[in-house]
Amino acid sequence: MYGWIWRHLPGNAWVRGVIALVLVLAVVYALFQYVFPWAEPLLPFGEVTVDGASAGGAGAGQ
Repeated sequence: MYGWIWRHLPGNAWVRGVIALVLVLAVVYALFQYVFPWAEPLLPFGEVTVDGASAGGAGAGQ
């Protein structure tokens, strides 16, 4: 897949590298601005099953 993208970018190696970097940055921007905020309420990160009531176990301040 990356080879196909690289072959279809215009210019020499330096121009292709700059265009590829811009494309990667655009994808990361789109993920952080649109996809992750949309998906965040759908993910169970707020439903933790660990409570602070246990007195023993690993890391209990011994």
